Amino acid sequence: MNEEEIVMEKEKVAGIIGGMGPEATVDLMQRIIRLTPAADDCDHIRCIVDNNPKIPSRIRAIIEGDGENPGPCMADMGRRLEQWGADFLVIPCNTAHYYYDWVAKAVTIPVVNMIDLVCEFIHTHHPEKKNVGILASPSVSITGLYTERLARLGHTDVWPDKAFQDDLLAVIKEIKKGTPLEKIEERYRNVCKNLMDKGAHTAVVACTELGVIQSTLPVHTIDAAEVLACEIVRMAKN
Repeated sequence: MNEEEIVMEKEKVAGIIGGMGPEATVDLMQRIIRLTPAADDCDHIRCIVDNNPKIPSRIRAIIEGDGENPGPCMADMGRRLEQWGADFLVIPCNTAHYYYDWVAKAVTIPVVNMIDLVCEFIHTHHPEKKNVGILASPSVSITGLYTERLARLGHTDVWPDKAFQDDLLAVIKEIKKGTPLEKIEERYRNVCKNLMDKGAHTAVVACTELGVIQSTLPVHTIDAAEVLACEIVRMAKN
């Protein structure tokens, strides 16, 4: 075999539009490291990360209705990451995918859609799970990010009752504040139990903030951040 025949395709560089929130971005990078088969430093994936907590609030823009549009800021971050050498982009925030098109139109490189990935994962690996619980900020419900995609694949999204949904948003805000996780884990488990009571025996952890809670839950979960991390490794390593 000559030299030309054994040349392998260059490993790709991941660009991460982060900061939504900053701990969720660090959590994603830890997942990438854990999922990457490596014997030494050089075997790991190069990531160019803009961990920018100054992106305008998605909650204020979508839920409260008086916040600045995050789209232009995210688009600018995407352009810069491409200029710095990223071969593809990811957005480790479910709600921020409402502004996905702002980023996709601003760059010439692929932008991974985490919502599509997760819905396809559910349909491929759990086609029998027709009722799928969603653990997320109300902004994900308002924008219909999962509702429309799951429906096209024959699944129905199930949301916590209002009191539990309000409590879940409070849990997300506590995580952003840096509240010790042991103080909010029980509230999170109660929300999961509510989904079980409503007939959802599988639920998507559709907020990357919630992914940092690693306690045992009463419902089987599919973590969007983990699905995204797996895709990053696959794309980077060809």
